[in-house]
Amino acid sequence: MSSTKYIKPTESELEILRVIWEKESVSVREVHEELAKTKDVGYTTTLKLMQIMNEKGLVKRDDSLKTHYYQAAVSKEKTQKHLLGKMINTLFGGSSTELVLQALGNHKASAEELEEIQKVLNNLKKQ
Repeated sequence: MSSTKYIKPTESELEILRVIWEKESVSVREVHEELAKTKDVGYTTTLKLMQIMNEKGLVKRDDSLKTHYYQAAVSKEKTQKHLLGKMINTLFGGSSTELVLQALGNHKASAEELEEIQKVLNNLKKQ
């Protein structure tokens, strides 16, 4: 386990991180425009959240140019792994089986998704 403390992003911070993970290096304006496609959010709110995220260590800000650009300071995979582990432990009593059954029971998986899941299961059986 890493000695660095994990900083749990809020739901709003996760929305911002998703945009940053997708685009890698973005301005506040770019993040705001992306968020505004799906929700009513003010530019200053996005700016303030990103400033807080920088202070918390979730993002890094490059202020060498007039427009500040942000990059993720936490990896998507590490964040997903941590949040999923926490969810499995708290909501599903540590049972990955319950999580998978719940997810597949409430979400229509495509044939491609089911094929990918089957590949993972087959690989796990081989180990």
